[in-house]
Amino acid sequence: MFGVIMAGGQGSRLRPLTLTRPKPMVEILGRPVIDFVKDAMQDASIDTVVVTTGYRGEQLEHHIASWTVGEHPLHAWVNQESTPMGTAGSVRLLSEHLTDTFVVGSGDSVASFDIGALIDSHRQSGARVTMALWEVEDPTEFGIVGLSATHHGELDGQLREGYICKFKEKPTPEEAFSNVINAGLYIIEPEVLALVPEGEKFDFSKQLFPMVLEKGWPMYAKTIDGVWFDVGHPSELIRAQHTLIEQRSSLPFPLPKGDFSGDSFVAASAKMNGEIEGTVVSSMSQIESGSILKDVLVMSGSKVGKDCRLTNCVLGERVELGQGCSLENVILGDDVTLEAGSVFKDCRIPNLD
Repeated sequence: MFGVIMAGGQGSRLRPLTLTRPKPMVEILGRPVIDFVKDAMQDASIDTVVVTTGYRGEQLEHHIASWTVGEHPLHAWVNQESTPMGTAGSVRLLSEHLTDTFVVGSGDSVASFDIGALIDSHRQSGARVTMALWEVEDPTEFGIVGLSATHHGELDGQLREGYICKFKEKPTPEEAFSNVINAGLYIIEPEVLALVPEGEKFDFSKQLFPMVLEKGWPMYAKTIDGVWFDVGHPSELIRAQHTLIEQRSSLPFPLPKGDFSGDSFVAASAKMNGEIEGTVVSSMSQIESGSILKDVLVMSGSKVGKDCRLTNCVLGERVELGQGCSLENVILGDDVTLEAGSVFKDCRIPNLD
């Protein structure tokens, strides 16, 4: 079976981290986020994966080459878009390969769940499209999905699995008829892809799926168990690492080598002399004595000097902080250096060299 991973987004809300890398290459616990959905596809016996890329696609191409070697090699390659084609438009470019049921996933969200169970539900329901759903407390920032127990049946906002009968993008609290959202993974039949206009920018959730619903074709959906995070905002990176550390004993994928202590992780090659809470310190990084980090992601090769205070921050790769820096709600891009005693709050700092 073919799998397609969409990885063409720029991740503007994650800048300055995405000034130097595509969004799917941002790391959580030392792993690029695209690897989570790749592993889930492999676990579902998907043996061929195509990654659609746009922004900084050369980095993804280099990374994906690592999937094709090793103990569990995967047949994988990259399809680079010359111009942005939208989610459905980018997959439409692969139509000559997608002649049977195929799976489409998003490469810029942390997703690890049983895709095989979703494929089984797709086949049993007779649907043309089956969508993975995720349950949220506040649906107003997402695209919500309304379900029915039968095809063409009445909407039941309490259902967590059933036939799709309604969509609504970012509803107000009064408009929200359910709290299950589109998790960005789909099982699709080839005739659905044929509805996408050739050579035209086209979107799955905003254009194609409402079109399928209007045609009266059956669409099914199932709320997933496992791990799912939309990492579109830096705060989601922190929240995702908290959850993965908390659930580490039950995760279906290997974790990096290092020290898991309570709600924090320090990579085996990192040097830790400070105090941390809810924090990840990635490989080859160093935290000096007297420094206190709370809810921080320190990417590889970074150094935090003595007596620093960091709260709710993300440090890109090879960042250097001088002694006594104080940062709160700050995102630092790769290769940023801050002088001793620097104080910043509620900002994003790129490397301006």
